[in-house]
Amino acid sequence: MLTSENIKKAIITIIMAAFGLLFISPLLWMISASLKPETDVFKYPIEWIPSTWNAIQNYTAVWSNSTFPLYYWNSIKVTVITTLLSMTFSSMAAYGFSKVNFRGRNFLFLLVLIIYMIPSQAILVPQFLLYRWIGLFDSHLGLILLGCFSVLGTFMLRQFFLGIHNEFIESARMDGAGHFKVFTMICLPLVRPAIATYGILRFIWTWNDYQNPLIFLRSKELFTVQLGIRSFADLNGDIYSLIMAGTVSAILPLLIIFIIGQKHVIEGISMGGVKG
Repeated sequence: MLTSENIKKAIITIIMAAFGLLFISPLLWMISASLKPETDVFKYPIEWIPSTWNAIQNYTAVWSNSTFPLYYWNSIKVTVITTLLSMTFSSMAAYGFSKVNFRGRNFLFLLVLIIYMIPSQAILVPQFLLYRWIGLFDSHLGLILLGCFSVLGTFMLRQFFLGIHNEFIESARMDGAGHFKVFTMICLPLVRPAIATYGILRFIWTWNDYQNPLIFLRSKELFTVQLGIRSFADLNGDIYSLIMAGTVSAILPLLIIFIIGQKHVIEGISMGGVKG
């Protein structure tokens, strides 16, 4: 039975679906362009379903390139190591700022937040000079160190650690547990969804990072996939069909990570909602 409430919900659903299609239209165009010959990429009106399929040739050209698989591996290595280190350091810092009482804790945390307010572009030159001086310029180690310490990750995880009742920690202390055991055996399992959520975000941010590899890497054999996609150009300009094929290949790990971790993301959001 149609009621005014049902009609209202249907209209809202249609409007939201239209906005959803509008937001994903660039992604759909990118996928469509990766399946076309170069001459059909900018054909107007847009052929969302290609009349001539060139998918095998485009993706074969991308992956048969001698450097693209290397760039892909470089991105996987840098992103995975950065994400694991960032999750470890951020969770440890969050535990320290939330559950360890020491003099100047709040003041030190305020300094951490002040650092977050400084735009990353404002410290690029000092970072560049420092890396040249200590020998970390043009290396994956330097790139990893840039991303493995996160003020945002520390702040976000600290909010979840604050939601852990101190009675759990006090009970463990009475049983003789130290900070390491309390952190690993009690706190981490309770905030696992939040850590997984941050891990997914950190993975996406690091994988999509273009600025830091562009500034701090010079050797082509160290390039990440974001820089490698730019290699698909000829003397007459960019080969957009290959660029789109490389870009589609580049976003596959992000989709896989999100599909695998979406349950933890939902749990993390639910934890935040219940805590608030």
